[in-house]
Parts: sequence; structure tokens; C-alpha cells
Amino acid sequence: MKTETTRPTCSIARTLEVIGDRWSVLILREAHRGNTRFAEFKQILGIAPNILTDRLHTLVEAGVLEKRDYRAEGERTRSSYHLTQAGTDLKLTLAALQQWGDVYEPREEGPTVLRRNTRTGELVSVGFIDANGNEVPPEDVTFEPVPGSPADQLIWR
Repeated sequence: MKTETTRPTCSIARTLEVIGDRWSVLILREAHRGNTRFAEFKQILGIAPNILTDRLHTLVEAGVLEKRDYRAEGERTRSSYHLTQAGTDLKLTLAALQQWGDVYEPREEGPTVLRRNTRTGELVSVGFIDANGNEVPPEDVTFEPVPGSPADQLIWR
């Protein structure tokens, strides 16, 4: 178990400790599509059971998924996995990865999923939004170290 002194100071590094491998991100994709059961994840992703068990455990321990017991009639009790608020909040991250992939690693046939506003049906994209609700071009955004934080001690170039 990591202590506060052994955890990375960088938010990105800490996030990658939780969702930084392919399988974790794909499990989250499926959870956002409404899949909750071990067998669903295994079948859809083609993931080995031991790897799936490990990734689900990590996501539950990190508070991204919540484990709930269920029992189908005549069967043993099993667990299902549901998004927590932390997991739901990763939707934007998944959309950003998808958007990047559609641009820089596109399929010849085009995208497989479109992002739409459920109220208007309009296509949406992921971007930076300022406090007034205006989109800010990525080239106008900087990552600025907080004064006195560990990042403030690094050289940012």
C-alpha cells in the first residue's frame, strides 16, 4: 500500500497508477456503455480472467468502480461493478482519448462512435472551457505549477 510519502506528487502519475493500462481504460469504456458484469467485460474485451480480476480490484480499491452483489435465480451470488462518481467523472478523459484517436490514429472507415449532446443531438467535442463557458484553444492553455508545490520545484520547459 502506498503512503502519502511514496505516492507520486504529479496528478497525472497518480491517475496513471489507477487507469494507466489498456485494460483498465477499456473496462471503463464498457462500464460507461452500461456493462457491469465480469462475464460481460470478459466476453466483450477478450481479456484473460486473471487480468480482469486484477484490473477490477484496482478500480474498486481506487473508488472508480463499486462492487455490488447480485444473484440470478438458481445461481450463486456474483459481483457486478458500477461506476462511482469518480468513474463517471472519467467520461471526459475517455472522450478526450477517443477524440485524439479519431484524429491521429483514425480507422480507414472512420469513427465507430460519435459524441452527441443528448438534449440537442448535436455533435460535441472535448475541449478547454473557461469560467465564462467559452472554449479556449489548446495552444492558449498552459500547465502552471502551484507556487510552493513540488511541481514548482521542477523546471518546466
